[in-house]
Amino acid sequence: MNLNIQHRIFSDETLHRYIWENSYWYKILNRNPYMIDNMIQEMKDRYKLNTSDKLERFSDRLTMLESLLEVLK
Repeated sequence: MNLNIQHRIFSDETLHRYIWENSYWYKILNRNPYMIDNMIQEMKDRYKLNTSDKLERFSDRLTMLESLLEVLK
């Protein structure tokens, strides 16, 4: 695997954990290092790290806080 790709993976704990859990990516990245972006996107989808997912979690927390404040009134 390309050293730049290795550095990119091992510098990010989430990426490192993802490639450890899904070892088939080692073979893919050895053959085509440009697939790193696809792996990152797949990781974000699986771990729900996309912007839309973050906004949804924030909205859920805000709704929960609103309901808590309503109960405390």
